[in-house]
Amino acid sequence: MAAAFTLYAAAAFAQVTPAAGYPPPDDTPSIRVGATIFADYTYQQNPKITDTDGNSVNFNSFNVTRSYINVTGNISHLLAFRVTPDITRETSTTDSSLTTNGSYVFRLKYAYAQVNLDDWMTKGSWARFGVQQTPWLDFAEGIYRYRWQGTMFVEREGYFASADAGVSFHYNLPSNYGDFHVGVYNGENYTKPELNDRKALDIRASVRPFATGPMILRGVRAHVYYVGDHYVKDAERKRVIGNVTFEHKYFNAGFEYLDTKDQTSLSKPDVEGKGYSIWATPKSPIGWEALLRYDYIKPNSAFDSQVRKRTIVGVAYWFPHQGNVSSALMLDYDGQTFDNFAPALPSQKKIAVHALINF
Repeated sequence: MAAAFTLYAAAAFAQVTPAAGYPPPDDTPSIRVGATIFADYTYQQNPKITDTDGNSVNFNSFNVTRSYINVTGNISHLLAFRVTPDITRETSTTDSSLTTNGSYVFRLKYAYAQVNLDDWMTKGSWARFGVQQTPWLDFAEGIYRYRWQGTMFVEREGYFASADAGVSFHYNLPSNYGDFHVGVYNGENYTKPELNDRKALDIRASVRPFATGPMILRGVRAHVYYVGDHYVKDAERKRVIGNVTFEHKYFNAGFEYLDTKDQTSLSKPDVEGKGYSIWATPKSPIGWEALLRYDYIKPNSAFDSQVRKRTIVGVAYWFPHQGNVSSALMLDYDGQTFDNFAPALPSQKKIAVHALINF
């Protein structure tokens, strides 16, 4: 698909002749460097841990959960690129030396080429090839805006990857009525290589039904996201999200419903999960905001009484900036309970101060 769009763009571009008095597009190559940092201090109220001397203590730590270096640029007005290394602490048990040392490792998060299709389609339409954002999480993060407090609902439950290797196409509907993003990916997450012959089909469609209606209703959007994949041949991995969001100068909110199906092997039964998340972020005109969020998930419908619940409450201050820059501080409570799990799991309660730098 990327090759087809590239050839089409090249052929069409060769035929474009700027009209008299119309400035030609700027094809000067450019490159930009930015950074993203998520940092926090977290105090765990419950459960307590036992230190190396046998004392019962409240675990607490200073952390950097994300640090990106974003390198973006344009080769011409048709061709763009992004390379983003991800620096994160190694926690895998498969490499004892890195795990024992708690080392920060340098890995690739994004590396893709993008063909801009603005000359022939609506502005903001493009095709990408490489390690890139999957259609849902990066998009939804732009509405929710608090992924720096902690991962989003479907991500925290382990159902989605934020990036993967593949090819995708994005199209903006005319008059700001919405957009859709469709892609074919390895399906194994950007942290892993492809394991078999299976590929994941990801489709997100978003509609703004009142794009030209009353101002108060223009922030309403409805979204549907589908992932069709397989662990191995005929062993399905499926994700479906239905989502409604509202955006306003002083209030953002969203409701998200999740339905999942996992069969890791033909010799194993299907595991179906269902859940929802509801959140709101009231805002003041002077930079103060609140975060209110509640998550509810049944990870396996065969055990209907097993439920995970999460409550997040926080207050944040967003520093004033000009341009594409954001920074904020947040004090928040994050609590989680586990109903009817075997073995029994203790409730989790954390208080944290989170910080965001993004430019």
